[in-house]
Amino acid sequence: MSVADLPKVELHLHLEGGAPPAFIRGLAAEKDEDLSRIFNADGSYAYRDFWHFLEVYEAATSVLRTPEDYHRLTLAVLEESAANGVVYSETFLSPDFCGGRDLGAWREYLAAIREAADIAERTDGIVLRGIVTPIRHFGPDKARETARCAAETAGDWVTGFGVAGDEKSGELQDFAYAFDMAREAGLGITAHAGEWRGPDEVRAALDALRPSRIGHGVRAVEDDRLVDRLAEDGIVLEVCPGSNVVLGVYPDWPSHPIESLRKRGVTVTVSTDDPPFFHTSMRREYDRLAETFGWEEDDFRQINRDAARAAFCDAETRKAVLERLEPPT
Repeated sequence: MSVADLPKVELHLHLEGGAPPAFIRGLAAEKDEDLSRIFNADGSYAYRDFWHFLEVYEAATSVLRTPEDYHRLTLAVLEESAANGVVYSETFLSPDFCGGRDLGAWREYLAAIREAADIAERTDGIVLRGIVTPIRHFGPDKARETARCAAETAGDWVTGFGVAGDEKSGELQDFAYAFDMAREAGLGITAHAGEWRGPDEVRAALDALRPSRIGHGVRAVEDDRLVDRLAEDGIVLEVCPGSNVVLGVYPDWPSHPIESLRKRGVTVTVSTDDPPFFHTSMRREYDRLAETFGWEEDDFRQINRDAARAAFCDAETRKAVLERLEPPT
């Protein structure tokens, strides 16, 4: 069996960021919207750097306007994930895009997404859970509204809370109130940090938000004491190597620190982030990691077990996912 064929757990996937370009082009055509500016001649997403990527991302999301649009999006994203061997996935969802942080509208969007997830689970065997995510550059006040949406819908499907967006916008301590609301509602806590601002931002996330997981977090490698803290405290990193390389956080795969962090005892997992934007997939990530660092089947199986244990899900779901990760007897 090729390592790319292994059953996989993905913890860091943005739902809108998983939208195939053809899906967004088709939706734009249905709504008579001209989004040609966000595509290359070959039909792929076009952007210059991370901050332009955020603009293109939000432009693509602008044609997702109804619960039915998100129902269709969820089916498209999960079909692709399942084709890459993903058996369990967690996706970032933002009430900012799903109903403008209005609780009633958010419930309608959420119901449509869950319905699509149930269909995908029945047809493709992939299990999905949601992590509600305020957008950092929209500010802490809107994050509180998003946290209210998360707290009011927390349960067996909305299981986590995080923050994404422009890491250079504002300070994470300003989002502590929103995270406290989410924590009190029983949600698992993660946060994007250590991608653009460096190791100090990882430390800020740990101190201000008290997450069990960090999205990216790779630049912690620049601070030995921080790496030791991550390892000792069992903080799990949601690492997206292909994303980091395409966006220029690291110049190439051999320069990526995922192996260095792993050797230092940090628990790392592997995800795609926004796969069509970064010309990647879970199969491609596995192939590149095997080629670059010599990882073998046992390495990937352990990473997936770690991801399943770090997942924001109930014990019964976790047990079922762990069983699916084991080799056939």
